[in-house]
Amino acid sequence: MKRPHVILNAGITLDGKIASRSGNTEISSPEDMLRVHGIRKEVDAIMVGINTVLADDPKLTAHKVSDDPGDNPLRVVVDSRARTPLGSRVLNHKAETLIAVSETADAGRVEALREHCEVVVCGRSRVDLGCLMGKLHGMGVRTLLLEGGGTLNWSMLEAGFVDEVRVAIAPWIVGGKDAVTLVEGEGFDRVREGVELRLLRHYTLGPDLVLEYEVKKYKSG
Repeated sequence: MKRPHVILNAGITLDGKIASRSGNTEISSPEDMLRVHGIRKEVDAIMVGINTVLADDPKLTAHKVSDDPGDNPLRVVVDSRARTPLGSRVLNHKAETLIAVSETADAGRVEALREHCEVVVCGRSRVDLGCLMGKLHGMGVRTLLLEGGGTLNWSMLEAGFVDEVRVAIAPWIVGGKDAVTLVEGEGFDRVREGVELRLLRHYTLGPDLVLEYEVKKYKSG
């Protein structure tokens, strides 16, 4: 299957959280935000899950490094039930947006969203990520920045769709068994069944430590 080259990127605490137990996501330093927006400027598309849209109402643009709307990537939201609020900033006119829904999404909600952005249907009860990756590649998306929550990150990794992982480790420990980590989901039974990475680069950035990896091997080999 032809698909985009996917970069999973996140700001995390030293104990691997991408949000506190209350859902607070103020982890990235100003220096790291510039790094992230620089990546957004260079890729064709950026993808998040519906929970990120509902919790953070992000713009998903490169506005911190460029005022040119042409530098903003296509914004992709994985939203099986078409729950994206019509007033969401991801639906503003700063960039194009594509929302992926499933066949069971409410038809009225889907039609309302189509007045604001492109909507594609992939999968019966939840978005089929393989279908979505294929459609994005067919649209000309060759590089995709994944800024997912723990569940979407797991789904993409479990499916073998991630090529790079970049994290900025912030000097904080927040704890909390209910705080979201970089990757959630079912997980692998054994470490060596997991996704093996190769460190490509590491450097300090402001108060953070940035680590950049390529995916070396998936469990299937």
